[in-house]
Amino acid sequence: MATLVLDNGAYNAKIGYSHAHVSVIPNCQFRSKTARLKTFTANQLDEIKDPSGLFYILPFQKGYLVNWDVQRQVWDYLFGKEMYQVDFVDTNIIITEPYFNFSSIQESMNEILFEEYQFQAVLRVNAGALSAHRYFRDNPSELCCIIVDSGYSFTHIVPYCRSKKKKEAIIRINVGGKLLTNHLKEIISYRQLHVMDETHVINQVKEDVCYVSQDFYKDMEIAKLKGEENTVMVDYVLPDFSTIKKGFCKPREEMVLSGKYKTGEQILRLTNERFAVPEILFHPSDIGIQEMGIPEAIVDSIQNLPEEMQPHFFKNIVLTGGNTLFPGFRDRVYSEVRCLTPTDYDVSVVLPENPITYSWEGGKLISENDDFEDLVVTREDYEEHGHNICEEKFDI
Repeated sequence: MATLVLDNGAYNAKIGYSHAHVSVIPNCQFRSKTARLKTFTANQLDEIKDPSGLFYILPFQKGYLVNWDVQRQVWDYLFGKEMYQVDFVDTNIIITEPYFNFSSIQESMNEILFEEYQFQAVLRVNAGALSAHRYFRDNPSELCCIIVDSGYSFTHIVPYCRSKKKKEAIIRINVGGKLLTNHLKEIISYRQLHVMDETHVINQVKEDVCYVSQDFYKDMEIAKLKGEENTVMVDYVLPDFSTIKKGFCKPREEMVLSGKYKTGEQILRLTNERFAVPEILFHPSDIGIQEMGIPEAIVDSIQNLPEEMQPHFFKNIVLTGGNTLFPGFRDRVYSEVRCLTPTDYDVSVVLPENPITYSWEGGKLISENDDFEDLVVTREDYEEHGHNICEEKFDI
């Protein structure tokens, strides 16, 4: 019996058989400006000749799966002959869903997995539970950890104790990668170049140049300086999709500090945007979102737990999700949590080698467990008891 692990994120789907490797694939469909009629699914993105003005069709809105037609097409493609050639009669699936998912979405998901695709057994689980499983497997002496999952739509902060989540201390911050990219689009459109339609390009800019500042005001001062002294300033060459397929940063020595470039490239000059955008994760109030930043929320979450457990959580803070890849993210979380924590507590913040696929790897480990059979709902169970058996079995 093969097991397919699918960490079904709002931006990327992390998918692979439990005995093989993981692929990270965009979980959406695209239409391009040029080929209006054709819809591209998932990793067919690479076939689009001119990705400027890409139009995204996303199955998730505000973090929840609402557009089943798109999700079905993405799954058909992933399970189909071009990708994983799933033989449903002989396959189990582990699939992730967001915290506090709506029961209507869960019912639809059960129905599609069992009745349309006819998987033999299904395990529906939160991505954080898989990450926690992986962490406890790597650190067998620990009983508690707190997972900070900063993804596309939200950032969730979830304490796990012996792989059970502590519901009373879960915190969600409504800031994710989508918001950061959109904010960067707005700033650039306001300051230099209209890029509101260029989600794909600006997302690449964000990944290439943004970083988390360790000292916001000091970096702000540097960003105001002129010429050579301004070490924050970078010139980003935008792709034109004929000669330049992917944008890149101009090397420092090639930057023209005063006057115009002689070459015909389109240049974005980025200064304080580089750190002001990721700063929203630490101070959502910067753009008027009345919520705590990540470090404050971590401390607040842990303080909702019994006092004797708190030190164990502080020394097992695990960062997962795409936003944790900003340079300086881990150090900033550490230094701020350290400032907010009593001095006699140890604080340790772990950034896994690949925070995007970390929970997928946890799913791979769960599928190899001896008690895997006890966790899943089989197709016979589902046909006999319907949706209720899933409600009982899955700790969601």
